[in-house]
This record gives sequence, structure tokens and C-alpha cells, in this order.
Amino acid sequence: QVQLVESGGGLVQPGGSLRLSCVASGSIFSINTMGWYRQAPGKQRELVAIISSGGITVYADSVKGRFTISRDNAKNMYLQMNNLKPEDTAVYYCNAQARSTQWDNWRDYWGQGTQVTVSS
Repeated sequence: QVQLVESGGGLVQPGGSLRLSCVASGSIFSINTMGWYRQAPGKQRELVAIISSGGITVYADSVKGRFTISRDNAKNMYLQMNNLKPEDTAVYYCNAQARSTQWDNWRDYWGQGTQVTVSS
């Protein structure tokens, strides 16, 4: 099993910044793509940004130029969020495609989420 733990959420004023972290642990043979998703009240979960094991990134149009996704090794991932807007308010979830042994299929794993609130 793979566990994902997010941290770094909180309350920030419009125009402010936050940095989210995601740490993977457990029985990990390898991790492929990792990503950040968010879910606002009454809305479906949506993609924020993803990063491949090779460092290729994809962003939602709504966060391009403001958010930066990064990985410092195979297990740690970050989301630098600048110029935050009230519409960025949501629970942010870490996602990873991982397998526990070389014989396993790739599986999707999710963290428990961290709340980001942008308000004055």
C-alpha cells in the first residue's frame, strides 16, 4: 500500500501565496505520474496540475502562470501557488500512480486532502 500525506493548506488573502507538499510512503516500488486535484463545495473534483516521472508538466488553464508543480525526488511533490484568488478555494488532493512491486499493475492513490481558503 502507498500512503500520500498533504500539508501546507490554510487561509490566505487574495494575491497571497501558499506552498503545498505531498509525501508518499509505504510499500513503493515506483511512482509514475503525480498530480494535484481540487474540489470546491458543490463542484466536481478537477485537475490542477500533473507532473510525470520525467518532469513533464500539465496545468489547468485556470492556474497557468500562477501555480508551479514540482518534484524533488520520486516521492515528494509540491505545488507553489501564487497570486491566489477566491475561486482557488477548495480542498486540494495529492494523487499518485504507483505500484508496490515490479509485478503489480499501476494503481491510483489519493491523499486525504488539505483545505485552501482564499478570502479577505
